[in-house]
Amino acid sequence: MATLGHLPLPRRVIGTYALGSMGTGGFSTLPGLVLIYYMTDTLGIAVLWAGGLLGVSKIWDVLIDPVIGFRSDRDLAATGSRRRFMVAGGALLPLFFILTFAVPVNLGPIAAGLWVLVAFTATATAFSLFQVPYMALPAELSDDYDQRTRLLSPRVLVLSLAILVFGAGGPALRSLGGQNEWLGYFLMALVAGTVIGASLLASAHVAPMGETRAQAMAPLRQGYLRGLAVLRRSQPFRALLLAFGLQGLATGAMLAGAQYVATWVLHDEAAVTFLFVALIGPALLFAPLWRVVAKRVGKERGFVLASVLYGVGALALLWMLIEPGPWVYLPVALAGAGYAGMQSLPMSMLPDVITNDALVHGEGNAGIFGGVWTAGETTGMAFGATILTVVLAASGYVESVAGQSVTQQAPAITGIILAFSVLPAAVIALSLLAFRGYPLRESNFTKPHGLQAP
Repeated sequence: MATLGHLPLPRRVIGTYALGSMGTGGFSTLPGLVLIYYMTDTLGIAVLWAGGLLGVSKIWDVLIDPVIGFRSDRDLAATGSRRRFMVAGGALLPLFFILTFAVPVNLGPIAAGLWVLVAFTATATAFSLFQVPYMALPAELSDDYDQRTRLLSPRVLVLSLAILVFGAGGPALRSLGGQNEWLGYFLMALVAGTVIGASLLASAHVAPMGETRAQAMAPLRQGYLRGLAVLRRSQPFRALLLAFGLQGLATGAMLAGAQYVATWVLHDEAAVTFLFVALIGPALLFAPLWRVVAKRVGKERGFVLASVLYGVGALALLWMLIEPGPWVYLPVALAGAGYAGMQSLPMSMLPDVITNDALVHGEGNAGIFGGVWTAGETTGMAFGATILTVVLAASGYVESVAGQSVTQQAPAITGIILAFSVLPAAVIALSLLAFRGYPLRESNFTKPHGLQAP
């Protein structure tokens, strides 16, 4: 697939590409927000068992994403397009997503947990079929440093809107079931899964049609070897991926903890909607501003500033230990302002990393970069939720089934607050330490031969 070079990207390309983030944002948000809570407070699954199941599903992601990336590169070489993978993911995801939240009534906790594990693993696999080639496309749509930022900025606006729509709308749909929690979760999954799938299928058209040609099946081992190879040879990729993965862990912990904060700290299950409005309202406003900041001070410094804003906002939430109340929406809004930059700027740096690697090692590896990136991103998000379950279990959190009333003791409430504030702030600090090793700057791409060091 030929890139559009240094020409300005057509608005149709930018809009169609950005549309995919309605689906990717929805899938990243809604399960992260409600899945652990669904398992612990509706299915009666022990909190550590719930976290372990989610961890297993993401280990599968780590295994399969590099293979999908490698096969996507092979498909591009053979047909001139990555579209087949994207269409397959968009078509399969709604079915498995609905099944994840359709656990039969009265199924025991162990059987219910296994049901969720199988269905959600299949959902995550379908998502990776779309997400991996989707992440590879920016490096192929333009080879211009600033055009990539222009391409990714609208995507983050749509991503922020998706987080708001699914983060606030998902619990609202769930509430339509009333006392029937099974019906509420099913309605939520049916509507959300359909919207996610539709947006993924529509965005798949940003990839060219390609030609249908026979090609040999690539051994799985080659996918892993290629994934390890790009990690080993590209120091910029390692630094960027580690920083972004750690930030995924921080946001994953906060995302999974939001419903627990709403229910047990703010004593209003519906407050999760207001938490999301407080987070995403500023993110929608600041997403275009981060592009301006990146243009003025560089993507790298802009990313650091955004991360610091997010970390300070998260740490301020520690005051909930003393006096929880409506004031929490202010630091959440500060975190939201930083979150927009934490998303858009690394995503616009990933194509730079791919181009830098192509200068030395040749083109044709964008898919494997996308696969390894997706594995790191989703693993970070998932293990953020898993770490949350460890903190909850250590602090004595009591799980329950639908309709059962329980009381959480003070240590459990403290654990929820710490996991929502200190934990993400500390992980953000670690991510900035990891990012110190990222060497690429705009000058690397304006020089005649770019950066020559691997």
